[in-house]
Amino acid sequence: MEKRELGKSGLVTSKMGFGCMGLNYHRGVAKDRNEMIKVVHEAIDAGITMFDTAAVYGPYTNEELVGDALVGYRDKVQIATKGGFKIDGLNNELDSRPESLRKQLEDSLKRLKTDYIDLYYIHRVDPNVPIEDVAMAMKQFKKEGLIKHWGLSEAGVETIRRAHKVEPLAAVEYEYSMWWREIEKDVLPVLEELGIGLVAYSPLGRGFLTGKLDKNTTFGENDNRADLPRFTKETMAANQVVIDYINELAIAKNATAAQIALAWVMAQKPWIVPIPGTTKISRIHENIKAANIKFSDEEMKTINDALSKIEIVGDRYPESEKRRTGN
Repeated sequence: MEKRELGKSGLVTSKMGFGCMGLNYHRGVAKDRNEMIKVVHEAIDAGITMFDTAAVYGPYTNEELVGDALVGYRDKVQIATKGGFKIDGLNNELDSRPESLRKQLEDSLKRLKTDYIDLYYIHRVDPNVPIEDVAMAMKQFKKEGLIKHWGLSEAGVETIRRAHKVEPLAAVEYEYSMWWREIEKDVLPVLEELGIGLVAYSPLGRGFLTGKLDKNTTFGENDNRADLPRFTKETMAANQVVIDYINELAIAKNATAAQIALAWVMAQKPWIVPIPGTTKISRIHENIKAANIKFSDEEMKTINDALSKIEIVGDRYPESEKRRTGN
């Protein structure tokens, strides 16, 4: 698979990464652990090198799974994980105090069975801790060799600027897809200006943009989509219009809807890396083919203009989570 540099950070990774959360968290009843490890190995064999996890996924169990899966492959991959939460069951509170981040990072290293993290994110910005203090902590962690690069997840532009000024950010992680384009207004221009990469999570709209979900889909235990406003029967029915349009594009390109959605993200900027996740080996091979789909400038303009005219119904997060985004 082709490689990409995240901004001007020097962090070079595969053009497409792998979001590990759904391997055993927030996407239904967890599947057989050994089978999920095989999925990770298949992704590596397919040329994917960036694997994204977080302490809060599980909590902890996702990092443990990824750590076990990457034993013997450490020199071939980049591990991205996230901290910044005081984990207490379901009542996780933000905690980016430098002394707390050190303990969180040390614990993540143990679970991931490694002595360094390639890309360590602050999962959500803690309003009670100056971002400059966080950046200084990251600078120290880099000096000690505990991390190679650092980033922010769901941070606002002023926070990004302030953090980057103290210790350069390699990447910002944000949701970005054909049905969530809000960051094009202010975040993407700032990232381009500062030379920071974007890691795009949920590039397939948590599965919706594959065209495999509709108003009749139900979500069971351990699937957070049941609580997301965009996944009610009414909103999925209303948003079917975007699937219909993607399917038209897929026919024209002799591709699947998922491939079109991923190719679109990668075509936006050469410093954007999407991280779709899956529990199925067949989906890995489907997804990576998206890296070969090309759009001309004229095609991209036509697609973006068409998407701009489609009204997407429903927020991506409930109010309880929205307060933790864009600080």
